[in-house]
Amino acid sequence: MTTAPDAKLERWQRFRANRNNALAARHGWLTLTSFAWLGESPAAVEGVPGLWSTDGTTAALTAVPADGLSLVETGAPVDGTVTAALADEESLMWVQFGGPDGDQVVVELAMRAGRYALRTRDAGSPVLTGFDGVPTFPYDPAWEVTGRFEPYTEPVDVPISTANPLVDGVHRSVGEVVFRLPGSSHEVRLQAEEEKLGALTVTFHDETNGDTTDDWRKLSMPRPRPNPDGTSSVVLDFNRAINYPSAFTPYGTCPMPVRNNSLDARVEAGEKRPFPED
Repeated sequence: MTTAPDAKLERWQRFRANRNNALAARHGWLTLTSFAWLGESPAAVEGVPGLWSTDGTTAALTAVPADGLSLVETGAPVDGTVTAALADEESLMWVQFGGPDGDQVVVELAMRAGRYALRTRDAGSPVLTGFDGVPTFPYDPAWEVTGRFEPYTEPVDVPISTANPLVDGVHRSVGEVVFRLPGSSHEVRLQAEEEKLGALTVTFHDETNGDTTDDWRKLSMPRPRPNPDGTSSVVLDFNRAINYPSAFTPYGTCPMPVRNNSLDARVEAGEKRPFPED
């Protein structure tokens, strides 16, 4: 008969396998190879065929068949000018080129901080081809802690920085997760964002950052459970703390933690730095 600790370990192992498989997607986060802002006048972008521009509202690409560009959605070659419009924080896998099938590199159009940018996603990136999983701390059930969720009356938009110094972000805080870390007698609070179906996410610093872990990480947790006394319980399993894409690439625009979302302890659980220094 499987014991509860064994079952939790198995679930964590499945979580890790799914996480590594998702990162290894052909044009996923491990394939980002460039980032460039678009200007007003049609101009070449390093490493990408065609001429690119924006009027601030719409992005435009002008190319000829010899450029080898085709639309990701339809596969149709780009011959002339095509346009696309996005809302802030939206992205579009727009066109592709290169390789034997013409789809090795996907050009992502993104709107960040009110500006259009291009990112290339190259399936031949050595970060992807050399990937064999994210290093992690060993599973430790002690890092699964129960806390409570204290919702705000209304969500609060908190300005934050991101991995790109030219891109500002906003953290929509819906409340605070309150808990004690293993071995600690005092409570800590982290502002949380809401995900689909009421699940929560916290983005946090801890004292392993820059040493064994990246500069910040995030942790998702299931929807809070109501208690008979009117409070809500949450379970934080720090074994499932993960890196943002910016840990793997300099071309991310990932959100940083809100001020004070810092833990004064070494959270030696979850994902480590993907590229540890020698």
